[in-house]
Amino acid sequence: MPDTPHSKDLRKGRFSEAHRIYHITTTTMNRQAWFSNYQCGRIVVHKLKQEAVRAQTLAFVVMPDHLHWLMQLKEGVAVSQVVKNIKSMSAFEINKFLGRNGSIWQPGFHDHALRREEDIKVLARYIIANPLRAGIVRSLGEYPLWDAVWL
Repeated sequence: MPDTPHSKDLRKGRFSEAHRIYHITTTTMNRQAWFSNYQCGRIVVHKLKQEAVRAQTLAFVVMPDHLHWLMQLKEGVAVSQVVKNIKSMSAFEINKFLGRNGSIWQPGFHDHALRREEDIKVLARYIIANPLRAGIVRSLGEYPLWDAVWL
């Protein structure tokens, strides 16, 4: 599949540093709400957990049409490879579950390497509060597709 306009710009200057904490955001193709289906969302959660050998998950929220993931990169791996693994493995399983073929994820992703002085817990709270801000739920306890290591 060809890149969308400017998707290559997301890779400019991308550098993977072991033990650095990254905030990853990636969206579904055409903002399709695949993860409104609870089982499809759980597939993404399961793949995040499987990726623990390459990246420690600190917090995440799987929204209906995108993923926010706060993770700490482990030694000897690249951010792009970790995200590629999550996206390809989850897309394969979701397509199998739905009995379909085709893209689940939009090409590319946004990453933000946290600076040492940034407050990780504040960012984690911001990430997991996405369903509240989006008006999907009135209480975070009502939303099943999130987690944080501090809870």
